[in-house]
Amino acid sequence: MQAQIGMVGLAVMGKNLALNIRDHGFKVAVYEYAEGVADTFVTAEAENTAAIENAEMISTNSLQELVDNLQTPRVVFMMVRAGDVVDFYIDKLVPLLSKGDIIVDGGNSLYTDTNRRVAQLNEKGLNFIGMGVSGGEEGAHYGASMMPGGNRAGWATVKPIFQAISAHVDGEPCCHWVGDNGAGHYVKMVHNGIEYGDMQLICEAYQLLSEGLGLSVDEIHDIFQEWNKGELSSYLMEITIDILAYKDEDGAPLLAKILDTAGQKGTGKWTGIDALELGIPLTLIGEAVFARCLSWQKSERVQAAKILHKHPIAPFTGDKAEMIHAIHDALYASKIISYAQGFRLMREASREYKFALNYGDIALMWRGGCIIRSKFLKNIKHAYSNNHELRNLLFDDFFADVMKKSEVNWRKAVILGIQLGIPIPTFSSALAYFDGYRTEHLPANLLQAQRDYFGSHSYERIDKPRGEFFHTDWIGDGGNVSATTNYSV
Repeated sequence: MQAQIGMVGLAVMGKNLALNIRDHGFKVAVYEYAEGVADTFVTAEAENTAAIENAEMISTNSLQELVDNLQTPRVVFMMVRAGDVVDFYIDKLVPLLSKGDIIVDGGNSLYTDTNRRVAQLNEKGLNFIGMGVSGGEEGAHYGASMMPGGNRAGWATVKPIFQAISAHVDGEPCCHWVGDNGAGHYVKMVHNGIEYGDMQLICEAYQLLSEGLGLSVDEIHDIFQEWNKGELSSYLMEITIDILAYKDEDGAPLLAKILDTAGQKGTGKWTGIDALELGIPLTLIGEAVFARCLSWQKSERVQAAKILHKHPIAPFTGDKAEMIHAIHDALYASKIISYAQGFRLMREASREYKFALNYGDIALMWRGGCIIRSKFLKNIKHAYSNNHELRNLLFDDFFADVMKKSEVNWRKAVILGIQLGIPIPTFSSALAYFDGYRTEHLPANLLQAQRDYFGSHSYERIDKPRGEFFHTDWIGDGGNVSATTNYSV
């Protein structure tokens, strides 16, 4: 019997996905460019395979051998580094495949690359699926969140496999068809952007508790553990609790010994860039990305601390329990803003790129397996199930009510950070967005007047119909004249 799917790439994610596929009773052929890796992997896992009925892994030493061991239509699942490596393997596979065969890219590819690959392979009669996969090593082996998009013609073939190996919540697979072309990788990109935001928000809550309130790592561990029992329950909160509890060999918290520089792979940056292209405020995720960039300027920050003399933080003299509750509410409200901005971006992308996204299904896919899985995703699912055309999560009754109840404490937490000089870029930018979004009259009238003054960009008037534009000769006698110059900002 030939294999039902082939796996190209046996790094951490590829190996664990192959095991997951095997463990669900599917026959999988595996290939790795480095010689001997596939043989060693299959040999080591042979004894586990024997206990699973009809399941088997086949080691192959070339792409030709891999393809020869696949049933038709052939499915080749690539888990390789995004970028040129994906194109390298596509170029090698195309001559070996036949019309109707399917190539799946499960890496963190940029959605525009997926758009291109779908079109190119469609011309050759091949189906290309770009699928975001979230959940890390554990999710890959035991059930990840999987976000497939691309050429829908290939979905019926791979659906039984991918829905079987994905995480399940309330009996529902965390894997549904997302949309055409790069929709799957776009949704994964936004997922990663929200992940950046969630992580930074937790870090800011930690710093407010640590430096602002003077709490120990063990005390913060207990607070986070309590928070994780309620609306802030999430995978990222769970792992943070584990990190806070971990002691080094000398019994001291290991966290205190880790250098304060955070890396990134670029997906958060991509999310911010696309938000700028589409004109959608994605302020919280943008600040989370910049916070990582600032963390890398370690030597400059050390020098700045000496020159700019950050004043020591005075001991907190207020009601600690009250402020802890305020930080909780600030974290919850800011987290909602992050998701509201992310889903608003996806709504605009769906319209602009014709993805036809189902936001309720996306929330469902993110409820299990993925890094940002959290308790309140069920509320997002409910919001979009009630109104698929919901323009912003903040318009939903549940989320609007949370924001109203959290606002006073949210401001207290932000004020604490400002007063003590503790940087809280995501807390504060989320609050600024909330205030701006619900403000009927912004000072953009002055801004547009400035643009008309130096660049003749014209403006609309509140006493005239929308779409009717006017220009003023600001340094002449006044009145409306036609624009003659066009300087832009």
